[in-house]
Amino acid sequence: MAKKVTLKDIAQATGVTTASVSMILNGKELSRFTPELVVRVLDCAKRLGYAPPSSRSRVRQIAVISPSVNNPYHTTIIMGIDRAALASGYVAHVYNTYWNPHVELAILNMLEQQRVAGIIYLMNPLQIERAREISRHTPLVAVCDTVNDLGIDTVDVNNFKAGELVAEHLIGLGHRHIAYLTTSLNAHHLARVRRCEGLQAAFRRLCPEGSVTVYCKDNRYEQEIQSHLIEMDSGRALAQECLQNPRITAIVAINDMVGYGVLDGLLEKGYRVPEDYSLCGFDNVFPSGFRRIGLTTVDHSTDEFGARAFYLLREKVEDPLDSSTAIPITRVEYRSRLVLRESTAAPRREV
Repeated sequence: MAKKVTLKDIAQATGVTTASVSMILNGKELSRFTPELVVRVLDCAKRLGYAPPSSRSRVRQIAVISPSVNNPYHTTIIMGIDRAALASGYVAHVYNTYWNPHVELAILNMLEQQRVAGIIYLMNPLQIERAREISRHTPLVAVCDTVNDLGIDTVDVNNFKAGELVAEHLIGLGHRHIAYLTTSLNAHHLARVRRCEGLQAAFRRLCPEGSVTVYCKDNRYEQEIQSHLIEMDSGRALAQECLQNPRITAIVAINDMVGYGVLDGLLEKGYRVPEDYSLCGFDNVFPSGFRRIGLTTVDHSTDEFGARAFYLLREKVEDPLDSSTAIPITRVEYRSRLVLRESTAAPRREV
């Protein structure tokens, strides 16, 4: 008969005290331990076949619903969730929808059957009514654009304000006619719409004689999953359209990944950035700080989003309110800030 694995066995295998092993396996005071140690103890317990005496000792699972992992913006948020979750005795599983509402619905139905501890969205839910229904019995948090009527807890990004920041910067440099280059622009992609609205509002207010010309490339659901370069390819194609308008002196890409495609498209045609065209993005993903790219962009404190969303979810999981109590909706909003780099300058001089 195989010997039953004890806390002492795990302690000896990992080089920590039995008390520490007990605390980690029970998810207590995990802030005292490094994430690496938590993972090591949990992995060891699984490898040795440790069976907890109570179901409360099991590591709890949360689901992360992401539109895709093609963009470092989303992977940065996921890493923040993972760090916070592991340190609290949770494990996060990521599910990608590729912006397909049918896939999202299938994921939600599956998660409801699995009874996960909680769900974190990295976007505005497309299946909002189904998400609200599930949130009545499973804690749910969304990292998304500021929307007052979602009816769920959110960690918000004010994309309207982010658009205003970019417009104010370009107008201050002297640009009067700019282009907004975006992938699919519709109600499913509220962040893209709100950034555009912020740009337009700032131009109406500060530069009514100017213009914001919108160039949009619609990508089908199946295209989203076929290529990890879809956003860069979209930016490159949109740049070619934009070059047909001689009044444009600055280009604003929906995000940094599309911005890289725009940059490639401009360079391929022999144009310089920022001498011929200024270029801005959004999200401040980590490559945007590389010296050869140096993209002016908007930072939303993305590296903090994930952890904040998890802590908000954990509070709902571990301290649920009585069903007879009016349940408050929590909103956490981060301020955006403009990050100035080498891709923007005063408009080119016409010869």
